[in-house]
Amino acid sequence: MKMHYYPETDSLYVEFKSEPSVETREITEGLNVDFDALGEVVGFDIDHAAERLELATLETEALPVRAYKAG
Repeated sequence: MKMHYYPETDSLYVEFKSEPSVETREITEGLNVDFDALGEVVGFDIDHAAERLELATLETEALPVRAYKAG
């Protein structure tokens, strides 16, 4: 899983897998979900992320992380 923040558009993309998306559905205004050819979630995009989320802190609970990469 990867998170990509784009300051020029203030959007946050959470990528669950690297498969190409073939369909995007708007769930609610400013929240879009991408699906692959099998209908599985590839990732989701949050518009106006800095207004909606606390981006300064990232916390996890009971996440079985094998590797951590910052940068």
